[in-house]
Amino acid sequence: GFLAPRIMADLIRARANARLPPEVNRIIFVKNLPFKITAEEMYDIFGKYGAIRQIRMGNTPATIGKAFVIYEDIYDAKNAVDHLSGFNVCGRYIIVLYHQPGRMSKKQVDMKKKEENLAALKKKYGV
Repeated sequence: GFLAPRIMADLIRARANARLPPEVNRIIFVKNLPFKITAEEMYDIFGKYGAIRQIRMGNTPATIGKAFVIYEDIYDAKNAVDHLSGFNVCGRYIIVLYHQPGRMSKKQVDMKKKEENLAALKKKYGV
């Protein structure tokens, strides 16, 4: 059977993906950015490592200085994380991590436990 080159490329990539550590993700999380950094500057820095699908920059007091960079390709994201963590941008050393969607904050986990305990008590006492 003849496989279209695109499908073939996907199969090869899928096989190669199996060797990537599980935390590797196309979405990377960047912290400690200069507050005045522009989207254009972000594309200049992160675009060196591959095609970017989207950059989402924090714009509230809680999220300023943070951003999500979404690459088209997981290998480009890996390359960016490997090379840019600790990179100096306007005198600030940026922190570059893989986005981990499954990781809930301790506060969220504690809240979930409290809700489960409450539900169990309500059930026990028929409330």
